[in-house]
Amino acid sequence: MPADFDTIVNLATKRGFVFQSSEIYGGLRSAYDYGPLGVELLRNVKEQWWRSMVQLREDVVGVDTAVIQSPLVWVASGHVASFSDPLVECKVCHNRFRLDKLEDPNRCPECGAEGSFTEPRAFELMFKTHMGPVASEENLVYLRPETAQGIFINFENVRRTARKKLPFGIAQIGKSFRNEITPGQFVFRTREFEQMEMEYFCRPEEADDWFRYWLEARRDWYLELGMTEENLRLRPHAADELSHYSSGTYDVEYRFPWGWDELEGIANRTDFDLKAHAEMSGEDLRYFDPERNERFYPYVIEPAAGATRTTFAFLIDAYETETVRGDTRAVLRLDPRLAPIKVAVLPLSKKDELIAVSRELADSLRPHWMIEHDITQSIGRRYRRQDEIGTPFCVTVDFDTLDDRQVTVRERDSMAQDRIPIDRLIPYLEDRLP
Repeated sequence: MPADFDTIVNLATKRGFVFQSSEIYGGLRSAYDYGPLGVELLRNVKEQWWRSMVQLREDVVGVDTAVIQSPLVWVASGHVASFSDPLVECKVCHNRFRLDKLEDPNRCPECGAEGSFTEPRAFELMFKTHMGPVASEENLVYLRPETAQGIFINFENVRRTARKKLPFGIAQIGKSFRNEITPGQFVFRTREFEQMEMEYFCRPEEADDWFRYWLEARRDWYLELGMTEENLRLRPHAADELSHYSSGTYDVEYRFPWGWDELEGIANRTDFDLKAHAEMSGEDLRYFDPERNERFYPYVIEPAAGATRTTFAFLIDAYETETVRGDTRAVLRLDPRLAPIKVAVLPLSKKDELIAVSRELADSLRPHWMIEHDITQSIGRRYRRQDEIGTPFCVTVDFDTLDDRQVTVRERDSMAQDRIPIDRLIPYLEDRLP
């Protein structure tokens, strides 16, 4: 089973993975800032996604599109007309809830009152703002609720400049914004979040094959990075769950402490988006196949993952406690590719001569990996701290180092130790670290 929810939240806040946003002003609900360790973990997750989806593939390229786009984009996509949730308010405690998420639509989950809900009304999920010095309907714009539409409106630009033939994909990582009614579960559901999306364009008759391909490829990505297989599943959407554009959707779900919930959706969006934007803009977004001398709208397979919730899931999945010589050791068994700090350099004491050597050693490692030079507390406590934040290797500089120019390298998971000459340390770590 995954780690206890409160344990992970305490670890995240205590060790500097995540902070409450605007904390000195009392905090802002469902808004979080990533601290020194959190920003590294999040960056590593995004880099591994980009490496898998773009760098290692010949058929996928990347873009980075604007957060604010023409409001007509959201009219064409259907967001303006239909991107809303049914909202009810309890007349007793005045808390608001999504009607479709209530276990009992007649009982308030907050105060327990029965029959206290108002009539449901549509709650718009897009954040509005205005461009220009005066707020008016003429300069109304939206913060994007997803990154996908920026890809669709650049389909022809990318196809032409990257000289791509079907099938090919366009990938993007970026911020999105949704005015959620009931955000919660720490960083799992927030109003500002980061997505990792890819739109894979293919011939209509090949869409089912590519849909099956991406289902397996995306599930395997999580497993290859060390996520526990029994905590991961693919769940098909029922007919009443499908989005208006989808002919089929699966969710990659993780078993969070509160139950199974979505990490990523993989959808067959058919040709809905390119057709909709072609109709709204008047531009021809059909693909021309010179070999068959035909024009058509490609189908699109979309793997869309949440970067922030994926990071949270890896944090939960990696956390373990065990008893070592009568003491409890908390260890974050992150894949080294995801670990925020790759190597910690630890002088055995605060003696000046040891600090000088350890600082020189840390400086030599920094061009290769993210390093922490940790000199505070006993060596045992420092080992435990590095275990808890997921550091794969600790390098200890002791008094013998001054004579033999060797250091002790301790591996996180096994706690095995090797004595390594300083001039062989980088090759030793290169064999074991990304």
